[in-house]
Amino acid sequence: MEAFRAVDLTAPWFAPLRGTGPGVLSSVLRGGTVAQALDARACVAGRVFVPHHRLEAGRAYEAFIAQTGAVPTRDNLHDFFNGLAWLHFPRAKRRLNELQADEIARAGIGATRGPLRDALTLFDENGAVLDSPAALWAALLARDWERLFVRERALWREARLLVFGHALLEKLVAPRKALTAHVLWAPGAARAIAIDDAAIAAALEPGHLAGKPFAPLPVLGVPGWWPANEAPQFYDDAAVFRPPRPPRH
Repeated sequence: MEAFRAVDLTAPWFAPLRGTGPGVLSSVLRGGTVAQALDARACVAGRVFVPHHRLEAGRAYEAFIAQTGAVPTRDNLHDFFNGLAWLHFPRAKRRLNELQADEIARAGIGATRGPLRDALTLFDENGAVLDSPAALWAALLARDWERLFVRERALWREARLLVFGHALLEKLVAPRKALTAHVLWAPGAARAIAIDDAAIAAALEPGHLAGKPFAPLPVLGVPGWWPANEAPQFYDDAAVFRPPRPPRH
């Protein structure tokens, strides 16, 4: 219960979850299970949430959801944020689940997930979506942190970062400078996709995702998200804001 008391849904990275998040959190703090609290609002997602023990030993989690429409849920922050993602982004979560289940049906469960399932899992757990002017995306791809966050800082007024991955949301309950999202843009787009459920779902195209088209972004560097980043020296920490990788020869 102490872990749930630490959740501050007024933090900027939790903004997309404020529709139903406070109600779910309040239900849990009053003693309900996470599955019960989510299930009371599950008509929005077209899913039901069930205790995790309903998932039989040896059965793949993703396949279970695809086959039953039920999401096995434990009483922890990880599954709390996973459930909130289902409530707020049902199309995107359903798309991720469908692609995972299709890959499991095609290749089975092996020692490795394969490139597509790896990418799907990475986005589901640690992904974010950036809607911004092209100059910011170019600077992010180049890992030109000074340009991204200092010289082009004013452009962030036209940008929005949505943290989607539930594992990253869990970690942001106790924010640390090194926390990094894997950021997605729409394939072939001239600018970032609009941040809504349908657009995110449409961007989850298997051929594109298999190439892991993500850019790493330390989320506490986003202007307005962390008071310390008002000082340009905040971005001088090369252990967090890592320089570009040298080209391969």
